Amino acid sequence: MKLLDERVPGSMSVQQLSIERIAREAGVSKTTIYRWWPNKASVIIDTFLENHILATPMREDLPAIDALREHVTALAALYAGHEGRLMAQLIAESQYDPATLDEFKKHFWRPRRDVVNRIILRAIEEGSIRGDRTPDEIAERIYAPIYFKLLFQEGSFDLETIGAGFDLLLSGVAAR
Repeated sequence: MKLLDERVPGSMSVQQLSIERIAREAGVSKTTIYRWWPNKASVIIDTFLENHILATPMREDLPAIDALREHVTALAALYAGHEGRLMAQLIAESQYDPATLDEFKKHFWRPRRDVVNRIILRAIEEGSIRGDRTPDEIAERIYAPIYFKLLFQEGSFDLETIGAGFDLLLSGVAAR
């Protein structure tokens, strides 16, 4: 992650990073890297994911709507900084490299979506979200504004803006 941190002198973009550079930084051979990861995107995603999950928890000890709100605001706070710029680079890299897209979906997106979907199902069971839409449809609407802001660098990630956006979403999916 140090190699990708623009705050560190000599850092580089995801596109510029190579397995050779990762191996040199880690003090291991390229073979060692390839023994554990098929490509650089996998290395980056695994490293990024470890921090991401800790920083954007999905709590089971709260009512589901509160857990979703906390998760969304934590995600926005994380994406307001370096991690957001790194995520945007990973998504961009995925657009022209099918292997990177597959790794991104397999190791990042699908597992996170599954966790969110469980909370959405719980919110439906608790009666705070209507049950006539699938958890995937609701999750897409939760995440779309965040990723729009991230990729287009449009709008703010401040907690008030993100909270208002979440409230707007809830007015559309709230149980009637």
